Amino acid sequence: MSGLFDGIASMLSDVFGTEVTYAPTGGAPRAVQSVLRRSPVVATGPDGVDVLVTSPSWRVRRDLVPELRRGDLVEDAQGTLRVLNVWPQGSPAADAHLICELEDTTE
Repeated sequence: MSGLFDGIASMLSDVFGTEVTYAPTGGAPRAVQSVLRRSPVVATGPDGVDVLVTSPSWRVRRDLVPELRRGDLVEDAQGTLRVLNVWPQGSPAADAHLICELEDTTE
């Protein structure tokens, strides 16, 4: 069944995304095609309930950032943000998205 969804997240990132710099803790920074939003977004929490994320958020394919964890940094033209939480979206696809709650590091 997962084969049905494979490729959809990649297509969405390619169309709606842009390159941001991802800096994993202890790793080398690299450009990642993804969607970084500084306005509220709805995410599905680990218990399956929708959560309104009012802090900046980052939607990224999990296969592009397998080491993603709390404390990693993401940078775009407006500044650097730190990963606070990571929520999987429940898709079985290999390229499914994760939604990360971020905080501005300048505050």
